[in-house]
Amino acid sequence: MDSRRLYGSPKITKVLHKQGVRVSDKTVARIMKELGLRSRTVKKYKATTNSKHNLPVHENVLNRQFQVAAPNTFWVADITYVPTDEGWVYLASIMDLYSRKIVGFHMDERMTKELVLKALDRAYSQQRPRGEVLHHSDRGSQYASHDYQARLKRYKMKGSMSRKGNCYDNACIESFHSVLKKELVYLEKFRTREQAKKRIFEYITCFYNGKRIHSSIGHFTPNEYERMYRSAS
Repeated sequence: MDSRRLYGSPKITKVLHKQGVRVSDKTVARIMKELGLRSRTVKKYKATTNSKHNLPVHENVLNRQFQVAAPNTFWVADITYVPTDEGWVYLASIMDLYSRKIVGFHMDERMTKELVLKALDRAYSQQRPRGEVLHHSDRGSQYASHDYQARLKRYKMKGSMSRKGNCYDNACIESFHSVLKKELVYLEKFRTREQAKKRIFEYITCFYNGKRIHSSIGHFTPNEYERMYRSAS
């Protein structure tokens, strides 16, 4: 089981069920306690972008519609930061709400509009959505910038933004950043920005998208869930 010692008893129980082992969550929790096994994750914290600006903002079109019917129809975006001995590394991420897959991300030492533009470009290049995508973010100046809004229009995406001061309007991507902190950042100390970037890249592409199961998508991995849709189409 490639969980990197990050799973608690509920997720381990689901993995065992998928492997044909019938056991209760209570039993798994008891055995883990007897063996001194526990998840390595620690508590989260949250960072927010700067929404104090005079740039135009979109209405909250998403309106917490976090369960969607197909890939590449609803994307959510956010920025977080990671400490290193050299200073902060800022991470801009974009998630497909259907599969919870991180479809695009970019890291830099500054939190600029270029940071989010590169994440969006990578998401579009990787996924190549055929129809209109609803793109949801907070009201941060990076996302509200004229350049970012122009890029959304070029990619034929419809803008949506969280209500002022309401973190729950973008809960899924903020939850991903919290998970990243608990399962990677708080468990390691990064000496350099480059070291942090390499570990975050590996965590997202290899573990989070490819191996980590998600309760919101039936305890499949994001890559599995996306592939299942493609196979059924």
